[in-house]
Amino acid sequence: MTCLRALLLLSALMSAIQPVVTLAEETLTVAVASNFHSTAKEIATRFAASTDVPVRLSTGSTGKLYAQIVNGAPYDIYLAADAKRPQLLEESGDAVAGSRVTYAIGSLLLWSADPSLINQDCRGALERGDFRKLAIANPKTAPYGRAAYEFLQQVKFPGAAESKLVYGENISQTLNFVATGNATLGLIAASQAALELPVAVTCSWPVPPELHSDLRQQAVILTNASNAATASLFMSFLQSEEVRTLLERRGYGVAD
Repeated sequence: MTCLRALLLLSALMSAIQPVVTLAEETLTVAVASNFHSTAKEIATRFAASTDVPVRLSTGSTGKLYAQIVNGAPYDIYLAADAKRPQLLEESGDAVAGSRVTYAIGSLLLWSADPSLINQDCRGALERGDFRKLAIANPKTAPYGRAAYEFLQQVKFPGAAESKLVYGENISQTLNFVATGNATLGLIAASQAALELPVAVTCSWPVPPELHSDLRQQAVILTNASNAATASLFMSFLQSEEVRTLLERRGYGVAD
């Protein structure tokens, strides 16, 4: 009888600690838009510290990540730079219905690292065509590139001719074109400038949000998520006051 009680007690103890062991062994895989990578790293670090769940980030343009997902890439969560593709995934059944949330609101920044534009007017240089190349992200795959192209189409600056555009595969490469001097000006995410840029900024100009489409960034839990419960926990953390404060510090707007 004593042995039976001991076995039952051992079984109960194992059952009690099992959820903790399982949680610690899980890894959450998150597909994240390039503009959000640095911020996502900090969020992932904080989430892992509070849950013991490591987070693996896979970064790329929103469009390329979307293509990977519809072709079966094994991600748990998708942090896009737009609202369109998460909605498409929800409608096609590739994302969990009702899981879609706006986690950040972005904005565009025109900037330069060219020494000739020190203390000059970036917007004026764009308007006059006083530059060699203007870098934007690929508007077909990157929402920030689409917003940049819309802005250029709307203002119709003579200097912003198609022949002067150079396209980055994503917003990170777009920044790099300017930082390395391969482009005089660039339209990047304002959040990138909130971080420490690799070179000194010689001029910058925040693009008014009414001059391009909304940069509302949404996230969804994917239907094929291997860790659905943990994914839900991460999504809740993503909307926490702690993360909202971080986002505002990193140059993002937050949804009401």
